Amino acid sequence: PCPLCLPQYGLVFDAGSTHTSLYTYRWPADKENGTGIVSQVDVCSVSGPGISSYADDPARAGASLKPCLDKAMKVVPAEQQQDTPTYLGATAGMRLLREQNSTKAEQVLAEVAKSIGEYPVDFRGARILTGREEGSFGWITVNYLLETLVKFSFAEKWEHPQDTEVLGALDLGGASTQITFQPGVPVEDRNTSVFFRLYGTNYSLYSHSYLCYGQTQALKMLLAALHQNSPSAQISHPCYPRGYQENVTVAELYDSPCVRAPSTASPALVLTVTGTGDPAGCRSAVQKLFNFSCGAQRPCGFNGVYQPPVRGQFFAFSGFYHSLHFLNLTGGQSLGSVNATIRQFCNKTWDKVQQLFPTASRTHLRDACAVNSYILTLLLQGYKFNHKTWLNIHFVQQVSNVDVGWTLGYMLNLTNMVPSEQPPGVRVFQRSSWIATAVLLVIMFILTFCLLTVMCCQGKPSGYESL
Repeated sequence: PCPLCLPQYGLVFDAGSTHTSLYTYRWPADKENGTGIVSQVDVCSVSGPGISSYADDPARAGASLKPCLDKAMKVVPAEQQQDTPTYLGATAGMRLLREQNSTKAEQVLAEVAKSIGEYPVDFRGARILTGREEGSFGWITVNYLLETLVKFSFAEKWEHPQDTEVLGALDLGGASTQITFQPGVPVEDRNTSVFFRLYGTNYSLYSHSYLCYGQTQALKMLLAALHQNSPSAQISHPCYPRGYQENVTVAELYDSPCVRAPSTASPALVLTVTGTGDPAGCRSAVQKLFNFSCGAQRPCGFNGVYQPPVRGQFFAFSGFYHSLHFLNLTGGQSLGSVNATIRQFCNKTWDKVQQLFPTASRTHLRDACAVNSYILTLLLQGYKFNHKTWLNIHFVQQVSNVDVGWTLGYMLNLTNMVPSEQPPGVRVFQRSSWIATAVLLVIMFILTFCLLTVMCCQGKPSGYESL
């Protein structure tokens, strides 16, 4: 086949706080003038923790990526590898490490770049994304996959679907959570405002990322708060099932910048954590991780961060999807039903949950009540969804066999596959222009009909010749 007809490939590493994944994308070379739906051909999960965990042994961070790169080299044909754009984006785990120790963060990035550089690909760098970028690229992914930005019409033309509402994006990782949507009002705070020009259309978005409010770090903050409120080394945990018990050292509990150890705590001290399985107590303890008061001047999400009221439909993915899916709650259930199911689960004993979910890991079972209670609090009191707008949240893992997350939007943006201007083949059809065209056609039809009627009614024998 001709070299220009071969499909093209792109690779993106999602280096998250708890794990890393490598996504392999493919798209047709003859995509219509800068558009064309990209497909995900492979996703490889890197074994071991996130790259930020290798702060004290950065070479191992680089080595950990190699099995997935080897796998990708089997997917991408050898003759196309050197033209395959390859990126690594690190998220909140590395943002936290950079806050703790910027030298170590740089060393980790240098080592992963070195490892990727050993492969015959067009490597375009390893970098730490900002929270706003992470939120914005997730938003691009969602709207690109749902064809709200551009779509291929029945007339076999690329059209800008003018009457389609864009969707909001809700992302929950291990160390941060992001909310991005198109508000109905101008964004008042420059720090939360994002502007995109895609396919000739302007999008003014609200986007904010809350560092430390990803699920892993939030559960750490919860345990630390319970520890600081308990007089002894015995901690009662209302979100852990009754009958569950574990030991944790003070050093392990306070190993993150999201939790500050009290000066009196000795690192070697062993704490005993006992589950009490108390749904109301769990919800109350989770709520204390947030400051929901906004002050009088403007609307906010939480911790005093400005946020306009949520608007439109939202896709919630990553941790939002996985945690609720564990309890079969991603099928569009009402808020009342979701609340009841989580409360029932939180009431179960440790023996009972192990019996009900025999294949789930110990950590997953221990945390399921806490994480789902946290998600409800974050969405309802943090992001200010309510009984009515809850039904506008759609919990998804994939759209058209492509995982929903920031990686696709990142690659589309950096390879300029979503151009800022309309490609020549894209036509903008607004409802108003359809109406104008229809009215014009009707007027022309009436005028033609009148003209013919007048000519026929003149009754002259020479009428046809004059016509």
